[in-house]
Amino acid sequence: MSVENRRRWIIPEDSNWSLKQVPFLSELCLHSIVTNIQVKPIYGELSPSEQKYIQETLSIHTPLSLTSKLIPDGAYWQKRCKELWHNCDASNHGQSWKRLFFERYLENLIELYIPNVTLLKSILDMLPLCKDLVKRLDIQELLVPIEKPEEQHMELNNIHNDDEICLDHFNFNALLGKLCNLEELHLVYRIKQCGMNYQKEMFQMTQKDCETLAQAVKSCNSLKVLHLYQSSVGDAQCRLLVKHLLDHPSLTKLDFSFNVIGDRGARAVAKLLTRSKLISLNLYFNQIQDHGAKALAHALSHGSTLEELNLGINRVGDEGAQAIVSALRNNSCLKTLNLSGAGAAGQTTAALCTLLLHNRTLSSINLCHSKLGADGGRALREAMSQNSTVVKFDLDLTGMEEEDTDSIQKVVRANEHAHKTTKQVNNVKQETSTP
Repeated sequence: MSVENRRRWIIPEDSNWSLKQVPFLSELCLHSIVTNIQVKPIYGELSPSEQKYIQETLSIHTPLSLTSKLIPDGAYWQKRCKELWHNCDASNHGQSWKRLFFERYLENLIELYIPNVTLLKSILDMLPLCKDLVKRLDIQELLVPIEKPEEQHMELNNIHNDDEICLDHFNFNALLGKLCNLEELHLVYRIKQCGMNYQKEMFQMTQKDCETLAQAVKSCNSLKVLHLYQSSVGDAQCRLLVKHLLDHPSLTKLDFSFNVIGDRGARAVAKLLTRSKLISLNLYFNQIQDHGAKALAHALSHGSTLEELNLGINRVGDEGAQAIVSALRNNSCLKTLNLSGAGAAGQTTAALCTLLLHNRTLSSINLCHSKLGADGGRALREAMSQNSTVVKFDLDLTGMEEEDTDSIQKVVRANEHAHKTTKQVNNVKQETSTP
């Protein structure tokens, strides 16, 4: 038998086996660093390639008290995020996985907090680890205190008990002032799954909630966006919140949509417009009527910095909508106006036609679900033929003739094309002038 025929192959049972049986000393050292990182945290002394190895192999169960300060943004925090949550999009968190982790982690702690049951210390202990990283909080649920069985029994036996049930939520005053870089707070007072335990108080802000939140936002000087929605915020609560927001150093966007704010609350917000740096105000789907709209109109005509105003689905009526539009004659800041479903009609149309001939700032208008009629459509068509500013004009369900609507949209598209062309030319000039 030849030598070739006598050759035998040894196939190992371990599919990962290779001739490289002895690891390099550097690999053993890195493995030791990962294993003993709590004893000797020398991550910062390693080379970039070694740090990459640590990020990829370090256990996600390593205490946050160590990793929050030691491990920078990278693969390690991406692992921790995907371990806890299915939908992780770092683009909503400044492209930072570390920031995403701590923002979502803090949000979960707040959403799972049960007053009088959960220790507030469990949340406050996290602040030294994340206070510099958290810039945005989106709280989609707030739990209420748990009623004890004997309290429920007493309540059933005393059906004439007129005392209000105390359902105060998490106290934000203990938190926001310590988050020195917080810029956005999105907040709703509700319970997602209450089942058969439904009580209307679970879906609204209490007076104490309002007081503590007002104090909290006042103490948070870095806050730029406050979004408080679907929380049954009324006039009294709106006035209290606005009182603490007057002369706020950073706030630029205020969103109180889907609440029950009326004229008294609107008057308070109007005062805020003249004593703030607000750029965007959203009061969509509230109960503001003509008096509240007139107060906002007065503020718009007296030095407001507002660029976006949404009063859609309110009860401002034709008189209130006309006041808003007329106020823009003396306003050179507002760019976007939404009066959809707010009761605009003939008076508003006449004021808007005058505005379109003179205003060179307003670029987006929404009058959907308004009673403009055929006469209003013809008047708007004539005014828009001489306008070069408006690049978006929503006129669905307004009773206008289709011919007038098409003509207006043709002008809108021409304006939009001209604006894009001008912007491109300016960008080219800027690039060529830059050394």
